[in-house]
Amino acid sequence: MKALVIGATGSIGGVVADALAARGHDVIRASRSGDEAVDVNDAASIAALFGRVGTVDAVVVAVGSVPFKPLAELTRDDYVAAFSGKTLAQIEVVRQALPHLADGGSITLTSGVLAREPIATGAAAAMANGALESFAITAAAEAPRGIRVNAISPDVLANSPGYHASFPGHRPVTDEEVATAYVRSVEGVITGRILAV
Repeated sequence: MKALVIGATGSIGGVVADALAARGHDVIRASRSGDEAVDVNDAASIAALFGRVGTVDAVVVAVGSVPFKPLAELTRDDYVAAFSGKTLAQIEVVRQALPHLADGGSITLTSGVLAREPIATGAAAAMANGALESFAITAAAEAPRGIRVNAISPDVLANSPGYHASFPGHRPVTDEEVATAYVRSVEGVITGRILAV
């Protein structure tokens, strides 16, 4: 299987790319600074990436940035930045990926725990994650040619200890747990699912 992992130099994307490669897949690693450079906030950059890689069997998107501020300090621009940087960026990848996916291929997006569990300063992230999850469910219902669409919603990552204090009472999820969820989405038969990790 030929799998494109966008965000492959990140905490999640790197784990997923390594796991898929270990399972024998031909993994194309894309990121802002990788061999296959892409800026998911630039539609032309995404188009150029798909033009280079051609047809793929799976696309994994593990990117997104959101501002973290107390609710009373969040501005309209902060919400726009969260929606653009996390939600719209991944939706644009889906839009452009569809014609480049083999029949029966898959797209796996990345949301996060804040869609279902609140933390202080997490309102913008919660909005972006929730919107992305709603999109994934409906996109799966309409995707052509048997293409599957899922989203992985991980809790705070064990490999990112700098964030642990912001998630009091949460159990950090391991690389293995994260990889297992993405493998299930890529190799399995499920669609329209939000896999909480």
